[in-house]
Amino acid sequence: MSTLRIRGFLPNTLIDWPGRLAAEVFLEGCNLRCPYCHAGYLLTSAPEAETFELEHVLGHLKEEAGWLDGVVVSGGEPTIQPELPGLLRAFKEAGFAVKVDTNGTQPEMLATVLRAKLVDCVAMDVKAPLDERYARAAGRPDVNLRAIRRSLALLREWAGDYELRTTVCPSVLSPENVLELAVDLMGAPHLVLQPFKPGHCLDPELNAVAPYPEELLLQLAERCQEFVETVTVRGREPVPARPKV
Repeated sequence: MSTLRIRGFLPNTLIDWPGRLAAEVFLEGCNLRCPYCHAGYLLTSAPEAETFELEHVLGHLKEEAGWLDGVVVSGGEPTIQPELPGLLRAFKEAGFAVKVDTNGTQPEMLATVLRAKLVDCVAMDVKAPLDERYARAAGRPDVNLRAIRRSLALLREWAGDYELRTTVCPSVLSPENVLELAVDLMGAPHLVLQPFKPGHCLDPELNAVAPYPEELLLQLAERCQEFVETVTVRGREPVPARPKV
């Protein structure tokens, strides 16, 4: 009996895979509880909740095959699902490129889908500097930093396309924390700074927190450029790369 539940389906999006028109599926379940998360409805099983059958999703993909460039598999956290390789294989066999969004806590599953060539692009969330502060950002005191580092290493070794992304929530990350994180990610090809958006946060107290001004995020992106090849503030153009000397 299948335990994989598709709890959300976007027939098309231009946002979640920049440069592509993609469909997106959202899988139920996550092993983290990030306080600024807006997808609380996906975190636990709700038997009465609406779900989307894989056959329905594949039928839509077949109808839109001439228009869609790929499929994004998000969540929740896809890599906690034992059936993830089969889902990705179904999308690949239907003729689509596949992107997976992950929190990096399951390097064994990430390695499995990368080695099987079931993924064309990965977006990995990196919540905070890779030390004791990560627990606060992830909402889990037992978050495994060795697993996070292993997933980062897998992506560095992989020949495919990937980006790292960080939600810059003022009550979780200071500007100095963001720079420390960039140092931890030294040499990464692409870091995306995602503006925090109050409203519907898992921790309701954060709904009263004002986001950092965009100007500050752009300044942080420029400073992070010293350590990461390309830095983007979500919704804005990449910060020009610093010249190599």
